[in-house]
Amino acid sequence: MKRVDNPVRMFFLLFVVALVVWLIFNMGNQFSTVKLDSKQFEKVVEENNISLVEIRQNSQTPTGEAIIHFNGQEQFKKAEVHYFVSDVNEFTKELKVKNITYILDDVPRDSVFTNTILPIGLTAVMIIFFMMYMNSRMAAGGSAGGNKMMNFGKSRAKIVKSTNVNFTKVAGLEEEKEELAEVVDFLKDPGKYTRLGARIPKGIILVGPPGTGKTLLAKAVAGEAGVPFFTISGSDFVEMFVGVGASRVRDLFEDAKKNAPCIIFIDEIDAVGRRRGSGLGGSHDEREQTLNQLLVEMDGFAGNQGIIVMAATNRVDILDPALLRPGRFDRKVAVGRPDVAAREAILRIHVASKPLGDDVDLHSVARQTSGFTGADLENLMNEAAILSAREGKVFISADDINKAFIKVGIGTEKKSRIVSEKEKSITAYHEAGHAILFRELEGVGPVHTISIIPTGVSAAGYTMPLPGEDQIFNTKSKMLNDIMVSLGGRIAEEIIFGDITTGASSDIKQATGVARAMVMEFGMNERAGLVNYGNEGDEIFIGRDFGQTKSYSEATANMIDEEVRNIINDCHKKAKEIILKRKYVLDACAALLIEKEKIGFEEFEALF
Repeated sequence: MKRVDNPVRMFFLLFVVALVVWLIFNMGNQFSTVKLDSKQFEKVVEENNISLVEIRQNSQTPTGEAIIHFNGQEQFKKAEVHYFVSDVNEFTKELKVKNITYILDDVPRDSVFTNTILPIGLTAVMIIFFMMYMNSRMAAGGSAGGNKMMNFGKSRAKIVKSTNVNFTKVAGLEEEKEELAEVVDFLKDPGKYTRLGARIPKGIILVGPPGTGKTLLAKAVAGEAGVPFFTISGSDFVEMFVGVGASRVRDLFEDAKKNAPCIIFIDEIDAVGRRRGSGLGGSHDEREQTLNQLLVEMDGFAGNQGIIVMAATNRVDILDPALLRPGRFDRKVAVGRPDVAAREAILRIHVASKPLGDDVDLHSVARQTSGFTGADLENLMNEAAILSAREGKVFISADDINKAFIKVGIGTEKKSRIVSEKEKSITAYHEAGHAILFRELEGVGPVHTISIIPTGVSAAGYTMPLPGEDQIFNTKSKMLNDIMVSLGGRIAEEIIFGDITTGASSDIKQATGVARAMVMEFGMNERAGLVNYGNEGDEIFIGRDFGQTKSYSEATANMIDEEVRNIINDCHKKAKEIILKRKYVLDACAALLIEKEKIGFEEFEALF
């Protein structure tokens, strides 16, 4: 296509340049010429400033045009001064009488071709070549042209004929891989299932938090099966023009039929699959037309044999029910956060190309990173590698991973930030209050690191506990202990300074959220009872909710507020008693933090 495109572009540019030159020439003649009438000409002759008159006589008529030159005259700002001559013979006699020097030249008659046909022809040729150029560009764009004109209705899906990702490169998702193994088996040997009348699921939706490996799983399925893999984002279907998205869906499935058996993977399907018929936009919008076409293609009159649609989302609650029914996305695979064994396996994959020091224990790192997703772990090891390279090391040490963990989880330490002695003292006592409760309360500690070095945007310090075991559910006693730990910093400020600061704002927010969940969601309050009142913190989906709605009365809302306040106050009272009993540790820990800025587990335990 380049052989066609380059000559077209060359001719197009040449004609544009020629037209521009012609326009400049003609416009230059037009705007740099001053034409005199008879009175103005007589006045100029009387002033006796004329040095030369250049007469251009038409060859067919006695008329002509005189170009007048002056002796240093600035009156016309260096423009050419023209005067129309009706009779050249009479004009030359008059110039001789007035002793004015002149030159007489014959000028050909104005050409119709030059003045009319040539400009129109140049413009027409330019337009023709411009259209040829645009057509060649559109043809070069093809079905993946994206923004190319006239290709709006073409699918934007990228096809991968083969991918080097397989199940061996997906760590920690053993149950999920087992669920998808039969899909791979079907794609390899469909007759094995069809002989028994079995039908493989038409659609598989991967549901889970961001970064847990949903897209990676889909690639692994395609890699294991060795089939073409179409990948597209849900937002790529929708344009501002109604009907474009539906056309793209049709085009995508047409391409998939030609490459069957194959996999279509739609990432972030909630962008196009949100429930229909409600919300502020009405039901006749582009997104809903696109969704309707997707529903028809997945399970309509026309069967799409050999095509398996996989999709990923972390907002399955907002998807249209018709999309999730059997026959469309009839299998849901939950992809959760990895446990400690899975995290260790994921870390081993991410460190395969990274040299590690002898002091690195990946099992310890896996235990320390409770709640991390696969993407978080990859980012952690990448940050550790960057820190190691910055210091000129040839391998990654355990200290590099610890620094990366603090950077990823809390924020970069701002060691250059100037902190006053008073603020440093307040921060030291604040963090010491947290640390004492971490140690004394069951199931929340012990302490790993305490620091009064500013981190992130606004944190003046941090107290990091040793990671505990992975838990499927929480207990009431642990949730109450979590609230007490959150209030430890504020309590220490009250005891030592008799005043409070804004430093505990995030702690109070966290404690309030836990207490409210205990009352409203988990039935952990006797007065509220075993009733789920819903969580007002849920995200609003405007296609379903026009605003936050309450399923309980104002009296119940007041009761919930009272019980949340009672839980916070009771935890505050108990936590304060614990810290007062350990006040000597509070003072000693704060003094040590002021001196060293950061202490670890052994130094903190020695204070007891």
